[in-house]
Amino acid sequence: MADEKDIISLSGVSFSYLSDDGEGKETATRAVDGVSLKIERGSYVAVTGSNGSGKSTLAKLINLLETPDTGKIVIWGRDSAESGNFWDIRRSCACVFQNPDNQIVGTIVEEDTAFGPENLGIPNPELRERVDRALKDTGLYDLREREAASLSGGQKQKLAIAGALAMQPEILILDEATAMLDPVCRDEFLELVEHMREEKKLTLITITHDMAEAARCDRIIVMNKGKIAIDGTPSEVFSSGKLGACGLKQPENFALCYQMAMICGEEILPSDLESEDILIQRIIKMIPRMVSAYIPDIEEQEQETKDEVIMSIKDLSYSYDGKTKAISGINLDVRKGEVLGIAGASGCGKTTLISHLNAIIRPQTGDIEIMTKDGVLRCSDKKDIAKIRKSVGLVFQYPEYQLFEETVYKDIAYGLKKMKIPENEQKARIMEAASRVGLPEDVLGKSPFELSGGQKRRVAIAGVLVMRPEILVLDEPASGLDPHGRDEMFALIADLRKSGTTVILVSHNMDEAARNCDRVCAIKDGRIVKTAPPNEFFINEDDVSAAGLDIPVLTKFSGRLKEAISSELPAVEFGKPEFDSYKEAASIVRSVREGVKGNA
Repeated sequence: MADEKDIISLSGVSFSYLSDDGEGKETATRAVDGVSLKIERGSYVAVTGSNGSGKSTLAKLINLLETPDTGKIVIWGRDSAESGNFWDIRRSCACVFQNPDNQIVGTIVEEDTAFGPENLGIPNPELRERVDRALKDTGLYDLREREAASLSGGQKQKLAIAGALAMQPEILILDEATAMLDPVCRDEFLELVEHMREEKKLTLITITHDMAEAARCDRIIVMNKGKIAIDGTPSEVFSSGKLGACGLKQPENFALCYQMAMICGEEILPSDLESEDILIQRIIKMIPRMVSAYIPDIEEQEQETKDEVIMSIKDLSYSYDGKTKAISGINLDVRKGEVLGIAGASGCGKTTLISHLNAIIRPQTGDIEIMTKDGVLRCSDKKDIAKIRKSVGLVFQYPEYQLFEETVYKDIAYGLKKMKIPENEQKARIMEAASRVGLPEDVLGKSPFELSGGQKRRVAIAGVLVMRPEILVLDEPASGLDPHGRDEMFALIADLRKSGTTVILVSHNMDEAARNCDRVCAIKDGRIVKTAPPNEFFINEDDVSAAGLDIPVLTKFSGRLKEAISSELPAVEFGKPEFDSYKEAASIVRSVREGVKGNA
């Protein structure tokens, strides 16, 4: 029996998924392997790990969406194996998953929010009060009479969260629930659930790849190959030296400190990671070592920039209902061979804009000109649409939804067949596209639905690249991927850029936008508010905040660190920020050395 203070207790729990090996035999894939853990009431726990590590399966087992093959799960002193406990456990536990489309069942926003508590038998007026409170807490109250299908991806995620909050659970599990939220909305939501946890003694479990989000928790459980690999406080986990072996990375601010410590020959202890203030004070004490430290040469990668315009968006406006404009007066030139980041709060018009770029949505006002090998094409001209869709490839927010064929090979080949490309040329193109996205040849004969999340995205992108587009539009391509998968995705984008492909990248992750984009374009309320290179775009925090965005975590922390160093050494002058922790660490150490020596 679990201790009274334990709300969740798992003992030797294992679970395997069964799948067909293609020859009529079932094979078992072990997702959770002998896990034992206890979570106390009121805890704030992050469960993290690489894709396929078993963390989401663990969440499903706790919420009784899956039944363990072996072992015992006790929730609130109730054994989950006893059928009479099923509804009592489910009533006390709510789960919000990464993809809101899989959870939305109501036609209207307020109807969907009411679905959970209504099924629990909550009567009016309490039902009405719960729904209104949940919608206000998530910022959706003014949209309560809107059709759920008309919401943006981020708004749908908020709706899924509202539905969970309306059930007033004692345990709330968030499975990558903030992945599709913009930075400001993400922080607001986390502050909301953290406040609820304190106020109502809510037990909060967040499944996440975001190490900055995990750092907010009291405890972090790291899963690896179905087992618990690390379990401790954030400071203990981030200083364990085991994250890399689990396919994870430290948060950006901790990574910067570790890089500086390595350069200075110092050691970062778990006690140094208790808070950002302690981290900064620890680095201030390194200043004498910075003056004499060996500073590694940073190999600068020259990014050739071109002024040649490949796409010109001219005074583009669009309204879904004839009243409110989703985008208004968009004017933007996209340069050939660049990676252009599109950023903005949920519902600002990003998806509407990129849906125009290959004529999925036709312009109501204004136009888009695309300078291709076939000449200038216009989205307003119906006869140009087929050529535009060959020249501009679009991969949506959930690219795995674009997969439907029996095998990976057939899925990639689908567009070529529609273009009536000869069979021999098809094969060459498919092999080329698969190679470019890093898909091994032995994957081509498999069903795309048997692949990991990262591999599915590669297949979807290969299915677009096989058409050899001159421009590739990617909507949140790294969302839901673990750090290793994200690195691979952005390495692919960098390779595409080197080969001459123009990439338009929609992203909520400002650290990744700053690190990987040549320019960032911010949209607010359907209008462009700022377009600039990252080191100019993120220089003014007020401007970034006014656009509904946030400064990159690394930039924000290094800014605080530079201010602290300047108060100790006023003569030190810092250059523009770097968006890589290693380069930024070397830059700060170099600036301190030059400032001290120049003032000697």
